[in-house]
Amino acid sequence: MAKRIATEYVNARFELSSSELSKFIVFMEEQQLRLQVLILENGNQSLVLEDVAGHEAIRMTFERQYDKYVCELSCRIVELKLTNAMRKAVSAFRGNAIVNRIYSHYTMEYHYKSGAVHSIVEKNDKGERIVFEKKNTVQKLQRVFDSRLVEREIKLVHQSIDEWLDLRNQASNDLDLNNVDEQLKALTFKLFTLEAH
Repeated sequence: MAKRIATEYVNARFELSSSELSKFIVFMEEQQLRLQVLILENGNQSLVLEDVAGHEAIRMTFERQYDKYVCELSCRIVELKLTNAMRKAVSAFRGNAIVNRIYSHYTMEYHYKSGAVHSIVEKNDKGERIVFEKKNTVQKLQRVFDSRLVEREIKLVHQSIDEWLDLRNQASNDLDLNNVDEQLKALTFKLFTLEAH
């Protein structure tokens, strides 16, 4: 099994309420890390997370923006406990991030949106390969359903046009003919609109 060299967080972002920030601090304390909380001006808070051996530290600054605390972070982590704590935090606190897990001959790039992995891309000297991509099945099914409804309506319009053409062939005077032509014109426009979908 390949050994991970480092993990990079690129533009990681957390948006937390005041109570969520308190839970975030407790969560990090539970990860067996050294934790230092600094209260800054304007109500901002800075967390310094350090592995127990003191080899590596991460500083996370949460800036108060209206009713939220926002942290934007880019960093490189080598220590396993810090890496695992950040991975769990992104998931538990619905963070957004691009996370590069770096190995000797390749990099695995994880794209997180609201704490969930949306895609995984393997990158090496030969190029890129998508390993995983989240599919929105509900949205796809809705599109198929909508397209089938349109197809059904097009079929009904075609049937109506055929009926009005039959009536046109049977029309006995100009008044009837004008009425049929108006109906055909309206149906043709409706068909054109439906086919544009």
